[in-house]
Amino acid sequence: MTELVTSAQMRAIEAAAIASGAVTGEALMERAGAAVVAAIAAEWPGLVAARALVLCGPGNNGGDGFVVARLLHGLGWRVDVFQYASPAEMPPDAETMRIRWRALGPTADYADVSPGAQEYALVIDALFGIGMTRPMAASPQHADLLAACAAPGGPRMVAIDLPTGLDADTGATMAPHFAAALTVTFHAAKPGHYLGRGPETCGKLVVADIGLSSLPEAPAPGAPAVTGPRSLLIDAPTVPLAKPANAHKYHHGHVLILAGGAGKGGAARLAARAALRVGAGLVTLACPQAALAENAARLDAVMLVALADGYSLRGILADARLNALLLGPGLGLPRAREMAPVALSMRRATVLDADALSAFAEDPEALFALLHPACVLTPHQGEFARLFPDLAARLGQPGYSKLDAARAAASRAGCVVLLKGPDTVIAAADGRTALNAAAYDRAAPWLATAGAGDVLAGLIVGLMARGAAPCAAAETAAWLHVEAARAFGPGLIAEDLPEALPGVLRRLCV
Repeated sequence: MTELVTSAQMRAIEAAAIASGAVTGEALMERAGAAVVAAIAAEWPGLVAARALVLCGPGNNGGDGFVVARLLHGLGWRVDVFQYASPAEMPPDAETMRIRWRALGPTADYADVSPGAQEYALVIDALFGIGMTRPMAASPQHADLLAACAAPGGPRMVAIDLPTGLDADTGATMAPHFAAALTVTFHAAKPGHYLGRGPETCGKLVVADIGLSSLPEAPAPGAPAVTGPRSLLIDAPTVPLAKPANAHKYHHGHVLILAGGAGKGGAARLAARAALRVGAGLVTLACPQAALAENAARLDAVMLVALADGYSLRGILADARLNALLLGPGLGLPRAREMAPVALSMRRATVLDADALSAFAEDPEALFALLHPACVLTPHQGEFARLFPDLAARLGQPGYSKLDAARAAASRAGCVVLLKGPDTVIAAADGRTALNAAAYDRAAPWLATAGAGDVLAGLIVGLMARGAAPCAAAETAAWLHVEAARAFGPGLIAEDLPEALPGVLRRLCV
């Protein structure tokens, strides 16, 4: 997994590098500007030197923009530079880059940007980067530039670090905001590139190395410390998926999935099939007597047992080989309220989804009192808001991201929380937080279909049955969920996900 860094962490990393004496601020700007120009050439290799509009802000992002202007000029481009600040407001290194540009061409005031942006082949957004904390004043320039860039044959907009108006830490947008065709950021991606509206606003994302990763880890005396919680981007499974050749089915665990009544078993069946496909040795579906015939008609490898009430569940769980439980998909609220206390009292690896979460909407604390560290909660946004209303209310506020909310929820619940979405966040009670983003070249919009969440719950419980730790199981399941959807492609329905999984596992395990 790769690390995401917040805006504050990125500033501290740069400051520490400069304080160490290993690099100067000017050198970092030169490297950043060169990386942007290289990314432009790689993205549009046939783009000939024409006319470029460079918008420079008041901070170091603006300094990067002046470097890009100078380098494009050296490649034969006609470059117009407009500055959103007086030179007196610029940091020293950025001012140095402005002066170097002024030896080649003039700068004009941002308020005088020509509305005829259609004449440009490139628009470089170097206004604020990670430094934007409040909306810009609305102006005709924004509307004109956005309209020109969106028009067929219009200029290509390239954002340095982040498009103007996108929050680096939350992925929220502030009006007015730009939408880039290409975003080039440095050292590491920021949470806002993947959260919320980040992917649709950034276009294509390139993370450029400007030499910060090779610097010594020990900070120089007096250098700022890089603090704050770490967040990781999931880019591969975090648990082994291959099976040893000499194992038998009970080595891979036995999942018990609690199902609802007649006509309500589809969700549990989806989860059961997913648990088998991801490698659980055995899966049993427990349902009311009246639903046995329906489920038997639809299941073969999945075993069935009649389950009348919570007392009967305690008897079933006397079999210690049943090492992982799933409650929620299609379970029904009354049945979930009865079964959850019994299931959780057995302290087995347990996934709580759907009805097992909604059943406690009126009294979340009652659920939290039952949970233990081997649990995984898998709420969507609505379920999350019912269990953690105060945290959900803070989402969208400045500086408070989905990562923060999931991390706080996991700490409160004392177990892993997986908060669903295209930007799925997995947080553990100890603060470990990871993001599984179905974005950019991993976009899978067809996952927004009924039953996909039930499959995800089945993948998690199947991996936990195989012995994976709750957090690692949730991370790997979320990653596999997206990969299976991408493998199948458009037209996907939830039933297709378990069937697409063998192809994904084959690529990983062979």
